[in-house]
Amino acid sequence: MSLIFELSKKGLKSFQAPPLDVPRQQSDLPANLRRKTPLRLPEVAENQVVRHYINLSLKNHHVDKDFYPLGSCTMKYNPKINDEIAGHSGFAALHPKQPTETIQGALQVIHELSEALCHITGMDTVTLQPSAGAQGELTALLMFRAYFIQRDGRPRHKVIIPDSAHGTNPASIVMAGYDVVQVVSGPDGLVDLDSLKKILDGDTAALMITNPNTLGLFESQITEIASRVHDAGGLVYMDGANLNALMGIARPGDMGFDACHLNLHKTFSTPHGGGGPGSGPVVIRKFLEPFLPKPVLKIKDEHFSWDWERPDSIGHIHSFYGNFSVMVRALAYILAMGRDGLRAVSENAIINANYLRVRLAEHFDLPYNRLCMHEVVFSGSRQKAHGVKTLDIAKRLLDFGFHPPTVYFPLIVSEALMIEPTETESKETMDRFVDAMKRIAHESETEPEQLKNAPTATPVQRLDEVAAARNLDINYFAQPKTSAKRG
Repeated sequence: MSLIFELSKKGLKSFQAPPLDVPRQQSDLPANLRRKTPLRLPEVAENQVVRHYINLSLKNHHVDKDFYPLGSCTMKYNPKINDEIAGHSGFAALHPKQPTETIQGALQVIHELSEALCHITGMDTVTLQPSAGAQGELTALLMFRAYFIQRDGRPRHKVIIPDSAHGTNPASIVMAGYDVVQVVSGPDGLVDLDSLKKILDGDTAALMITNPNTLGLFESQITEIASRVHDAGGLVYMDGANLNALMGIARPGDMGFDACHLNLHKTFSTPHGGGGPGSGPVVIRKFLEPFLPKPVLKIKDEHFSWDWERPDSIGHIHSFYGNFSVMVRALAYILAMGRDGLRAVSENAIINANYLRVRLAEHFDLPYNRLCMHEVVFSGSRQKAHGVKTLDIAKRLLDFGFHPPTVYFPLIVSEALMIEPTETESKETMDRFVDAMKRIAHESETEPEQLKNAPTATPVQRLDEVAAARNLDINYFAQPKTSAKRG
């Protein structure tokens, strides 16, 4: 397929600008900031532009096209009706600086979503400001820090995470000014309580843990874990990335957590993986409320307004009040599903993951061969014995029209393949996926070169990833015009 620049022909246009109806003026930009040469944009006709990008989009893999089993990302199909609702002019045409008197409906959406998320998680209050899960983590940790300074006069300095933690966890901990302390997992894939006991002390600010964890396993001793951290004077934070396995079944607040972020762009209907927008609300217990990011929504006599007078607040986390369109989608999703529907989501996600676990157990190693939750983690160690890496398995899956699962994570599993089918995939789709994985397992023994050269049926073949990482220049005009491998 040709690049848009290769379609360019001097004189072609995709638009016709109206006549200038104001005096033409010299730019006020300083001379050193003005372009010396014209901007090199492709010159193409309108139909060429449309056809080019339509054809390009068809070559991409996305969740509307086929199965997207990226583990820990919950890449489920999202109802299009929620996109329509979020695009309604009464929501989409609002300006964030409008007077609150003119946006009472939008503020009611925020209020109702806040109440729903607190009910689903068993927590007391929430901020919807954070724009992603990682920013939610940072928000909660900064609130913890403010809490300890007010309570003890010092912030404490240690935050504990399991060795299977999401990569954003240690990054958030360091950004919030804490030291990262790792606790090992036991042979069952769960937090080792004896190791945790040795780490806990008066410098422990918090334990940050995902439940279900990144291995797709429920931390069955979570209430005891939370109790031990609290006994040491620390707080307990839940990374809510895997909430898709819990809705209507178990609540973080009932497990002893003090704070938890949620990913509205994963669990609650906004398409995930397209570069944004995202939303990572943080639900908390009542005692942390003074430290919430400001402003906080308040209601008096059925009138909503913003409360900026919050002396203990950690400040502003996101411009205005987060990504509102994501909130609209989330509330629409929750209202449409209802309590029973949300529970069914989690139940079906768990059933689908265990269906894949059982059907593929003969063909790929299972480091933790036990009932999983919403995702299952295999190992490609058996295939590696034939010279086939997990990366080769992932690349070969592309030839069957599937997006690969997450590979090489969690780090505590050798040659990891983390698969999350979500509740939106049918048995027929999963059976096609199983057939492809079984064939790949067979090819690893009989035709390993087939996997090492994969993918072969995609528009772009296997890339030189080392060169891509080292040469970050993506300027078309700077590239040799014959070097790209294009379909």
